[in-house]
Amino acid sequence: MNIRNAYDEWSASYDDDDNLTRDLDQTVTRGLLAASQADSILELGCGTGKNTAFYAQIGASVRALDFSPGMIEKARQKVLADNVRFEMADIPLRWPCSGSEFDLIACNLVLEHIPDLIHIFAEAFRALRPGGRFFINELHPFRQYEGKKARFQREGETVEVEAFVHHISDFTHAAKENGLKLVRFDESWHEKDAGKPPRLVSFVFEKESDAI
Repeated sequence: MNIRNAYDEWSASYDDDDNLTRDLDQTVTRGLLAASQADSILELGCGTGKNTAFYAQIGASVRALDFSPGMIEKARQKVLADNVRFEMADIPLRWPCSGSEFDLIACNLVLEHIPDLIHIFAEAFRALRPGGRFFINELHPFRQYEGKKARFQREGETVEVEAFVHHISDFTHAAKENGLKLVRFDESWHEKDAGKPPRLVSFVFEKESDAI
């Protein structure tokens, strides 16, 4: 099953499944960005809108992209804010936006499904305004080394979604190669993760004000 079809199928139960990674992602995102305000936000891989409502609170306008019709339909039903626009898009391709358009780009639990980080960071640099920031919150590679990946249940069967391992250095090198500076790095554990490797890794990269 390809990634799009997997998320289409998962969309029916995604919000109701027990999922510590999803829950921690919401908590971490709100904790790190609660004090932020942005004129324009681009959300990559909005899924069922689990973070979109929050981004609508801190952004004057939000453009939320996803490639799964099932996921984005759930998001449209859940998030009714007037300042949010949902759009179908596949982020390994050129993003449907102009250059220097956004103050904040946010990407939550998406990049494990993307083989090429260089393209993602190149597009982020293009889409960000000078001084804009790129927030990433992802499954920690230490978890990936243990074989952890996105998965859901279908009629008693565990369906694993195809994933690609990205090391910490893959993120930082891709950012540097594309003119983005690391300004914050965090690792996070769920309260049930005692004695285990961190569950999530978070980055904030910045497009410097003098960047073209």
